[in-house]
Amino acid sequence: MATSESVNGLIGDLIEINNDRVAGFEKVIEDINDENVDLKSVFAEYAQQSRKNVQELSAIAGSAPHLEDDKSVSGTLHRVWIDVKSLFGGSDRASILSEAERGEDAIKKAYQDALNNNELPFEAREIVSSQAQLINAAHDRIKALRDTAKA
Repeated sequence: MATSESVNGLIGDLIEINNDRVAGFEKVIEDINDENVDLKSVFAEYAQQSRKNVQELSAIAGSAPHLEDDKSVSGTLHRVWIDVKSLFGGSDRASILSEAERGEDAIKKAYQDALNNNELPFEAREIVSSQAQLINAAHDRIKALRDTAKA
């Protein structure tokens, strides 16, 4: 039987890493130099994707104030995006995309961890699964862009 505390912890983790993803992409959009201006639209799309994810996840969790607990299942995963956003800047294209991919690896893992948890109710599992598919597609696109940049 699902415990609401455990489920809220999972959902809270996903909300947190999505918020960090938004902040990370906004940071790189702000700092990106002119030769990589085409990446701005890609990163803006994924920041918007995470904003939508947060809205959907917040609706599942309700307005529970205890979502800020640091007793989360995926714990430090969201901190990877925080670390990634501090590394973004005027770096070369391959470096920017490598750091973005590292952040995408973290959010992808957070979604996989949530889906591997048997306590996630059906409705929440459907939403998380749908979001995970979009996150995986974003990861693959960023990885392909990175591979092209390295070539």
